[in-house]
Amino acid sequence: MAQSCKIGPSVLNSDLARLGAECSRMLDCGADYLHLDVMDGHFVPNITFGHPVVECLRKELGQEPFFDLHMMVSKPEQWVKPMAAAGASQYTFHLEATNNPGPLIKDIREHHMKVGLAIKPGTTVECLAPWANQIDMALVMTVEPGFGGQKFMDDMMSKAGANMIVSGSAVMKSDDPRSVINLLRNACVEAIQKRCLDR
Repeated sequence: MAQSCKIGPSVLNSDLARLGAECSRMLDCGADYLHLDVMDGHFVPNITFGHPVVECLRKELGQEPFFDLHMMVSKPEQWVKPMAAAGASQYTFHLEATNNPGPLIKDIREHHMKVGLAIKPGTTVECLAPWANQIDMALVMTVEPGFGGQKFMDDMMSKAGANMIVSGSAVMKSDDPRSVINLLRNACVEAIQKRCLDR
């Protein structure tokens, strides 16, 4: 049976003055989940938004949409409780931001969220291996974290097969987001099927 492929637009490059409407538009265009980039100005140079915005989006969009919080923050332990209370579905933190992922993973689970673990392009996939059986998703960055609209790093393709695809400006800035989402999903499904046949 073919693995499903999920596409999650990163709303970082949307019209942030209309963030709720932009999120609704992406869901209407077939997005499977929403990827919400949280930046603290320390782990990455930019600042985006925090848990109050997530809480507002949850109230606006209801309980159904899956919110993957990509926590590009220097102290991921600090925001678990507020993000859980705000309505986050998954808490994706950076391996590079903590010396002790174990207790953090446990804390995220105790707050009833799924666990995502992210690595920057310069971090090897092998660093994820010790945590693979404790997490729900591994996020392999194909751009440097901190800025939207960057060029995709082709050399990251060899790092991992993927069944959840995050795309920012390619979807958000498109005149036809639905067709881009479908294109990404079809390419992902084809790649998974090819990999299964190659085995």
